[in-house]
Amino acid sequence: MRCAAAAAWLLLAPACAPKDARTEIVLQRFFGECGATYGGKTDVAAAEGECGIMTTLVNRFNAENPDIRVKVNTVAWPGYDQLSAQLAAGDPPDIVTMHQSAISDYAARRLIEPMDATLRQAGVDVAGFTPAARQGVTKQGRIWGLPMDNWAMLFHVNTALFAQAGLMRGGEAILPTSPDELLAQARQFKARTGKPYLIQSEANETAAYARNLYTYLMGQGAVIFPDAKHIRLDTPEARRVVALFRTLNQEGLSTRNQDYSAATASFIRGDGGVYLVGTWMIGDFEKEARTPGQPLYRSYAVYPYPQLYARDAEFVDGHAWVLPVRAHTPAQRRALVRLLKYMADNDFEWSRTGHLPAYASIIASRRFQDLPHRRDLARLTVIGSPLPSYVQRQFAIQDIVGDELASAISGAKPTDQALADAERRVDDLLFNLL
Repeated sequence: MRCAAAAAWLLLAPACAPKDARTEIVLQRFFGECGATYGGKTDVAAAEGECGIMTTLVNRFNAENPDIRVKVNTVAWPGYDQLSAQLAAGDPPDIVTMHQSAISDYAARRLIEPMDATLRQAGVDVAGFTPAARQGVTKQGRIWGLPMDNWAMLFHVNTALFAQAGLMRGGEAILPTSPDELLAQARQFKARTGKPYLIQSEANETAAYARNLYTYLMGQGAVIFPDAKHIRLDTPEARRVVALFRTLNQEGLSTRNQDYSAATASFIRGDGGVYLVGTWMIGDFEKEARTPGQPLYRSYAVYPYPQLYARDAEFVDGHAWVLPVRAHTPAQRRALVRLLKYMADNDFEWSRTGHLPAYASIIASRRFQDLPHRRDLARLTVIGSPLPSYVQRQFAIQDIVGDELASAISGAKPTDQALADAERRVDDLLFNLL
């Protein structure tokens, strides 16, 4: 009888267990999964990489706020198909990472909240955002996200190979100041090293084509999107950019047919001079530069794209925290406000990923300036610009533009036809938006 009673008590025990009194909010993010390494760690300063720093930031918030439980849902990059399905089902997460270029899609349909009042409640001064970060989260005259950073494509340079090519002066890489000078330096580099000047990810990765085009159209003062329904690509300015990259390919001054992984491995092996890739790779390459015996050992530098045209400008995007529209209890609202304040206060830690801080005060701080290469990159927060805030479907547009540019640069399609086709396809996409 005693055994039977004990068994019955054990069966009932879970139902009688005290309920978790913490306020739960669900945070959905990309940036990868690294629970095996960082799952229980809270030392943010010791963490490395996007996943490591983000994981320890959330872990530390939970540890410092025992009345709140932030439950993390990690999604495969970029996560928008999953978010759209959750919104359609009426059960989105409470807070989400989103590219600033994607905010317009959700803001236009009122699927995320304007955050002006919420940020004021959190004590976040939007006047302290960098110009690039402020532009990135401002749509229709309102703030739709808490900016985390800005990112851009960069010139990642193998300085040992640049020295061999005679392209170093005073310890700094000599960067071109015009398209003709870029071609001249690329030819000199190949002649003296036997290697291509550029390393590019071209196979199955056409986004870089679009980003390069945006940057050098901005540099020529071109209007890329005259309004919300049209793109302007069939232009002399766009033909100049295509001609430059087509020549680099035709003369063997760039790698060809490499995907992202192969291009990254090529740069790490020392197979070329400049790798065109984003801010997120700085940490990985800096680690190589600190490792004796590696081709990049003491031979790595990184710069914004060189100014080849009249304007010093570069296309940038960024990440932000956004709040999907859903019902919250007062306790959940307070928890979200506290979390947003915490993330804003810890933006320096996030900037160690290589992405640029969203706050001017951090850019100007000694601790940021003392991070490797950051002095050279800080001006991106001033010269960097996103696409106009009224442009929707920027990811889809990037795919279309990148696809057509790949055809033009490879020679698979005449340049005029590729640019006209890109313009027509994007205009069709924008025309059919609801």
